[in-house]
Amino acid sequence: MSQSKSPAKQTAAVSVLIVDDEPGMRGFLAKALSKRFALVESAATIDEAEQIRSRCHFDLLIVDIRLPGRSGIEWHEALSDTERRSDIIFMTGYADLEVAITALRAGASDFILKPFHLDQMLQAVDRCIERRLLKRQNLMLKRELSLSQASSIIGTSDAMMNLKQIIERVAPTPSAVLIQGESGTGKELVARALHQQSGRQGAFVPVNCGSISPELIESELFGHVAGAFTGAKGSREGLFSFASGGTIFLDEIGEMPLQMQTALLRVLEQRSIRPVGSEKEVAIDVRIVAATNRDLEQEVDQGNFRRDLFYRLNVLDIQIPPLRERADDIVDLTYFFTRQLAVELGTNEVTWTHEDLQLLQAQPWPGNIRELRNMIERCLLLGKPPAEYWKKSNTVQEPSPEAGYPLQWTLKQVERQHVEQVVDAHQGNKSAAARVLGVSRKTLDRKYKEWQQEES
Repeated sequence: MSQSKSPAKQTAAVSVLIVDDEPGMRGFLAKALSKRFALVESAATIDEAEQIRSRCHFDLLIVDIRLPGRSGIEWHEALSDTERRSDIIFMTGYADLEVAITALRAGASDFILKPFHLDQMLQAVDRCIERRLLKRQNLMLKRELSLSQASSIIGTSDAMMNLKQIIERVAPTPSAVLIQGESGTGKELVARALHQQSGRQGAFVPVNCGSISPELIESELFGHVAGAFTGAKGSREGLFSFASGGTIFLDEIGEMPLQMQTALLRVLEQRSIRPVGSEKEVAIDVRIVAATNRDLEQEVDQGNFRRDLFYRLNVLDIQIPPLRERADDIVDLTYFFTRQLAVELGTNEVTWTHEDLQLLQAQPWPGNIRELRNMIERCLLLGKPPAEYWKKSNTVQEPSPEAGYPLQWTLKQVERQHVEQVVDAHQGNKSAAARVLGVSRKTLDRKYKEWQQEES
């Protein structure tokens, strides 16, 4: 009979944040969990915890309910959906059934009464991590199934036929590829097609450069050794290592900080990486595919992107046309998404009339394929005839810029209305909206967080 791996080995890459105002409890848990996990941090207050979480994602939060200023439950409930992706275990020294029920309703993975034996906490952590890993595996399987169903590039227009021919010629080469196109045109789909037709046996690893903080991106891509920075208890492989023998897809490459651009240029030239804190170079066999919706030549002229890196990435350039320039493909895409989404959502397919399809082909689709897919999903969920939905969506009157805002509105109300309109105009792409607004993505996220806290 084979032996199973210990939980410590299985979950070494898991990150944990402990929030408790008792120094003894923080030290006790940090010491015990640091032996099992690569990254363990602790905080005495909610404010301190938020500062730590702003620079690093944690898989698991272990939080005392009674904390100075704000309770652990109130803090967790105030977090947005994206910020609540971490699992949470609540602790309390007060055996109150109502509090326990409130904690579980707030989304707690477990609830532990103080004082407790270390084994109780370790068992709760193991259960939580096992569920998280299982959920992650299921999500990956579903994603792979969805992507395999959509692996073929839909469309028979001249532009798409030309794109398919380019992919077929470029895929077997080891050269770097730069994919350019508007947001929502399917850049990741093209990158995945390049990998699938390349014959490379390694994994396809997609990375959104705009979603990783500048402080963490080098460690995420290249990995780090033990002691490289505060909290790095053990070594950790980066995404380039995971992509060994395969393809790494650097999406939103235009968002990459200049310092990291220098490091990436070295990787392209030397075909090796250096983990953070290490003095040794590690050879890699990775095909690099990058993508952007920015005009990189303009970014180079403005000093936002390295010229030498642009030339190294732009060895092979693939331009994806926007949907409005290939209206002939809209019918095929509509039928494809209708079948796919009906299965995913468990709904009946809708019947598209000739008039519906003509209306779809006549639209500008600023959000491209992503916008078309979202519209079809809304039709399936609402269960309404497509023509009725389309008529309704086209009669919505956008507020004219001359109309302004009600005079009784506060400055904060005007600011929020304007920010939300800009974000909506970019189909929820906060990075793009932040550039238009002239602020950083972090500032925009902080604004949304403040508004959510005011509503709670």
